[in-house]
Order: sequence, then C-alpha cells, then structure tokens
Amino acid sequence: MRVLGIESSCDETGVAVYDDELGLMSHELFTQIKVHAEYGGVVPELASRDHIRMCLELIEKALKSASSTKDDIDAVCYTAGPGLVGALMVGATVARSLAYAWNVPAVPVNHMEGHLLAPMLEEEKPEFPYLALLVSGGHTMIIDVAAPGSYKIIGQSVDDAAGEAFDKTAKLLGIAYPGGPLLSKIAQQGEKDKYKFPRPMSDSPNYDFSFSGLKTFASNTIAEHKNELDEQTKADIARAFEEAVVDTLKIKVKKALKKLKYKNLVIAGGVSANLTLRKNMQELMTSIGGKVFYPRISFCTDNGAMIAYAGMFRFKRGERADLGVDVLPRWPLDTLN
Repeated sequence: MRVLGIESSCDETGVAVYDDELGLMSHELFTQIKVHAEYGGVVPELASRDHIRMCLELIEKALKSASSTKDDIDAVCYTAGPGLVGALMVGATVARSLAYAWNVPAVPVNHMEGHLLAPMLEEEKPEFPYLALLVSGGHTMIIDVAAPGSYKIIGQSVDDAAGEAFDKTAKLLGIAYPGGPLLSKIAQQGEKDKYKFPRPMSDSPNYDFSFSGLKTFASNTIAEHKNELDEQTKADIARAFEEAVVDTLKIKVKKALKKLKYKNLVIAGGVSANLTLRKNMQELMTSIGGKVFYPRISFCTDNGAMIAYAGMFRFKRGERADLGVDVLPRWPLDTLN
C-alpha cells in the first residue's frame, strides 16, 4: 500500500509518499522562515496563504520523485491537528479534495503522533515500549509509549514549551528569527559556568516542566548587562540558558526512566535537533545501559514524511475521515488511544 502525506500545521509545507513495503519514497518541504522573519515570529494569515501557494506544487514534485501517479495512491493522509487553524484547513481541504477526486480514503493524522513515530523512519528503530521526550516550539511532554497508538502523557510543561522559551530568550538577546537554533549556535562560543541559571521544578516529585521562570531569569540577566552586552556576553548567557533547559529535561527524563524501568528513549520534535540535548541524552542512556533514538535532523522539524508514516499506521487500522473538512487546533495526544 502507498499513501500521500500532507503536513501544514504551522510554517512549513511538507509532502511525502510512503509505501509499506518500499518505505519512504519521496519527501518535499517548503519552509516559510523568510516569510515570517520580518515579523519576528509566525503570522498565521501569511502561513495559510503560503500553504495555499505551495501545496499542489509540492504534491506534484513528491509524486514525480516517487515515480508515482494518483493511481498508485491508496490513501491521502493529512495533519488534522494540533496547529494553526487556518494552516490546518489548507492541508485538510487539499487532502479531502484529492481523496474525493481520486476515490481513495482520507486519513486524519495527529501532528504530535507524527513526531513521536518519526524515528521509525530510520534504519535503527526503537523497540516498544519506550519513553519519549517530545520537545518542540509548542509542546514539551514526557510520554509512556506502550505500543503504537498507546500513549500516556506522564509529564508536560505547565507554561512555555522548551522551544518557545528558546525563541523568546533569543529575541531578548537580539537574535534574529528563528531564534532557537541560532541561540544554540551562539551558545557554542559561550564560556561554561560564567552564569548560573536555575533548573526549574527539578526537585518536584512529578515529571512536569516550567520554563517561563527560566525565561524571566534570562531577561533579568540580560537587563543587568544591557550596557555591556557584547557578542561574548550574549554567547555566555546563551550557553547558560541552553544548559539549564537541557539539564532540566535530562533530570525529568532520568526520573521517568527510573520509574518505568525502560531502556529505550526517543527524542522527537524540533528541539530534538539540538546538539547539546543529544549529547546529554546519549550520556544519560549510556550510563544506564540503554539506547536513545532520534529522527534524522531534517525530520526533527515539521515534515510530510512523519505524517505519511503515521497516516499509514492509522490507515491500516481502518481509520478514515468523513466528507466533512474538520480540523482540531487542540488535539491531545493521549486521546488517540
């Protein structure tokens, strides 16, 4: 069986073709970074317009790259949520229209499940059950993954997501959009232990996170050095902030692994591309005789490949969309079970 996957939840349009025997056959991606850079963040209306502009072109490219036609496609899978409602509506409308025209089923996919299963696209796949850290611009969650489709959120951010805190702190440092990845790059030049940042909620008995206070701490530190905020000082603050976020994530993951006695860890979502996070999680898993799994860097951020893969899983389970075009800007992962 072969499916087409369409991702349009935020500021990247992704399309892919996935075959259950041949694997990933093609994937195309258009990022809107240049569109939103002028505004310092994602403008929902502009995001929707760009999805409209690019979606059909990317579908044509993905089919061509996969040496496929509409007659080879058994289902059209699309991100139905969570995400920006206008952006979701573009992908959903295109997917439903194609499915109707091609006389094949349409399959709604949860964006976060796509991220969660993205490591399954790699050669070395994690075995179930495993612990997952889903960390992105909009979500920070620790999830007990018992089996495909069986998810229990055991910890999450009570305010800002980790990626959101990265972006906001980058903006405070005067770093251009998209701030998070650039902050991490600048942090590599920072002096270790020049500044001491807190590890929020690290002593709490649960697995929840809070990054809003850490962002405020960064803001106060920046304000204290506003008259001497040269490039090295920016790098030192960026490093202290990044290490505080990564340490906090590591502390909570270590607690959850000990509780569940799991030896496999999956890190997914946009922030999973962070090299400091990867290094720390690798060290953690090595210390307990476990293994850590990630998607390839290009599949950490939003992409059509993860939607096609998750869509194939849902398609085989018999899940289908009706003729209505419905999206869920809020769609909790643990409601999928």
